[in-house]
Amino acid sequence: MLYAMSDLHGEYQKYLAMLEKIKFNQEDTLYLLGDLVDRGPEPVKILQDIMQRPNVYPLLGNHEVMAIYVLKQLLVEVTEETISQVDTYLMENIFMWQRNGGSVTLEQFQALPPRERRQLLEFMEGFGWYETVDVGERAFLLVHAGLGNYRPGKKLEEYSLEELTMVRPDYQTRYFPDDSIYVLSGHTPTKLLGGKWEIYRSRNNIVLDCGAAIGGRLACLCLDTMEEFYL
Repeated sequence: MLYAMSDLHGEYQKYLAMLEKIKFNQEDTLYLLGDLVDRGPEPVKILQDIMQRPNVYPLLGNHEVMAIYVLKQLLVEVTEETISQVDTYLMENIFMWQRNGGSVTLEQFQALPPRERRQLLEFMEGFGWYETVDVGERAFLLVHAGLGNYRPGKKLEEYSLEELTMVRPDYQTRYFPDDSIYVLSGHTPTKLLGGKWEIYRSRNNIVLDCGAAIGGRLACLCLDTMEEFYL
């Protein structure tokens, strides 16, 4: 079976409980649509877990983009040269990341031995921008935020990282004329879209961010059956 989750935000125990609920095994595949880190209590444990699972495929979210930039600058050997590189732009990014829940991720990275820090950073830098998956007669475009700044005829490779991970799309737009193609994303809490902490669907857009770390639920969608799972 193929599954998708999004916006785990450090909720490691909920993530493990969901894997148990769906009876996830080595024959299954799981796609994680970004924002694995920040806010929740154990973001590093999530990263360490998925590093060991060859059948789990993570995508970049805006929180990974922020974390990677700051961590690459801060988690280096402190020298006069590196201190001189802490400019206003870096300080602004640090402040923005911390304001969005990055403190817990930074603290847990700092607690790791240098070698493990490098391994996790390299792992995060390898996350994909998007993924396409065919399941029977359905096809899915998996991406963190959606197709930001969409225009008809715009190819996937023309989208910037910011457009795919940060810009909120128009969920009332049907991006593909074929009814069998779905855009599967996270990023926007579904309660803001449909008033409930449940998977939101509109014009072949499917949004999975059910607020696991902000008082909502963790959601998982089976792409084979379209069955929804919640914790």
